[in-house]
Amino acid sequence: MTSLEAFAALDDVALGPFQPKPTTLTAGQEEASAMLWSSPDGSTRIGVWECTPGRFTADRTKAGEYCHIISGSASVKNTDGSGERRLAAGDLLVLPQGWTGEWEIHEHVRKLFIIEAR
Repeated sequence: MTSLEAFAALDDVALGPFQPKPTTLTAGQEEASAMLWSSPDGSTRIGVWECTPGRFTADRTKAGEYCHIISGSASVKNTDGSGERRLAAGDLLVLPQGWTGEWEIHEHVRKLFIIEAR
């Protein structure tokens, strides 16, 4: 039998402690997260993540990511500066496997993430 998982009130999910953002371009930027579910082989992971204002680089060459913005606002652009998208609460962003770029957090962001490696 397959076990079904459901998660409610994602804006209330307790996160781990805030830590320095490793790929930040802004001094003092921090992030925190909580894992909600992972596939048995580890290829798919679902969780909640928060980040304080600032800029950081991101690399999705090994796995794609779906980002549902729960609160806050941010911008995302490709490494070459093209394709900039502004995001706010309720938006869904798809970062396909192979994407690299930069995030700018304008207002403290909380997102649901789904990371999937193929």
